[in-house]
Amino acid sequence: MRHHDLVFLKRFSLVIAALFGVMVVLILLGLFLNSRKPIEPNPIAEARTAERIRPLGAVYAGETGAAAAAAAAAAAAQAAAAGGAPYGGTLDGAVIYQNLCSACHATGAGGAPAPTAAAWAPRIAKGLETLMKHAIEGYQGESGIMPARGGNARLTDEQVRASVEYMVKKYQ
Repeated sequence: MRHHDLVFLKRFSLVIAALFGVMVVLILLGLFLNSRKPIEPNPIAEARTAERIRPLGAVYAGETGAAAAAAAAAAAAQAAAAGGAPYGGTLDGAVIYQNLCSACHATGAGGAPAPTAAAWAPRIAKGLETLMKHAIEGYQGESGIMPARGGNARLTDEQVRASVEYMVKKYQ
């Protein structure tokens, strides 16, 4: 009986060793085949790397430098404009009011004038240009504060004007 157990263990060990050998061969074959596959660059990772290592400034000299500086300034302005104004760049005062201004102006938060003609009359009396200046630059009065551009620095002057004109028409 003992002899049969030894034969079984010997054969079982050989089978396990053979399977282990096949596993090692398959792993090595997989590594070899994977190393032959061309690596495709990740455009997002490349863009992040390029942004991280880009120079902070540039030197422009002479006539060609002035032209290059003008082109760089134009490209920077175009890139800034491409960043986009909020709300799709809309000049619809009602859309801007609903998305931004109503948070304070419909509730009176931060001392904003109540949504009534009586509360707006003294402000409207100061004139549209004064309201525009306060809306763009911000204002701190006795009754409350108006954050610059309604708290959204990406709003363009035209968008601020559209929303101010909308509120003036609404509360006149």
